[in-house]
Amino acid sequence: MIDPSVLLTYSLIVLGFVFIPGPATLLTVARATTSGTKVGIATGAGITAGDFLHTTMAVVGISAIIAASATLFTILKYIGAAYLIYLGLRAILEKTPIDLGQGRLPITAPQAFRQAILAEILNPKTALFFLAFLPQFVAPEKGFAVLQLTILGVVFALIGFFSTIVYSVAAGSLGNFFRRNPTVLKWQGKVVGGIYCALGVRLAFQEP
Repeated sequence: MIDPSVLLTYSLIVLGFVFIPGPATLLTVARATTSGTKVGIATGAGITAGDFLHTTMAVVGISAIIAASATLFTILKYIGAAYLIYLGLRAILEKTPIDLGQGRLPITAPQAFRQAILAEILNPKTALFFLAFLPQFVAPEKGFAVLQLTILGVVFALIGFFSTIVYSVAAGSLGNFFRRNPTVLKWQGKVVGGIYCALGVRLAFQEP
């Protein structure tokens, strides 16, 4: 098993890491601002589900294959980038519903959950992060390295989910103000779409 002091140190490092605004945070805030806290939390849950899958891949070695294959990494990277840019362009081009202020939101929680899972799974940088970061806290002499990796991955995902809940609540409250102001609302989708497109371009130019 993992030494409690090591697990505490790891948890504190992850806590600091997940609260630094990154792609996952930006996606969550964008969704919460436009569609409310519930949708923001659903986005965070989707990202968490993707992290669980990345943990599984790191444990069974699939991430190692991605790291070792430049071609596979590139293919996955461009698929993920294209998906994010697609979401961004759709957000930019979509017209804001007339009755949005009466409860109709741009995206539902289930839709946000599914999109977030895909966005997280299709990010090879996340796979490489899990592969490079988690093993640093594994002590083979403690036995059951697979179990240690699994625990570390689950802790990372859960702390990450906690951070997205915090951001969702804050951004959701701000979004309520935006949705009551038509002028702001008119440009909100374009700003969110721009964030998605920027994330997609950033992913496309990342190197292994």
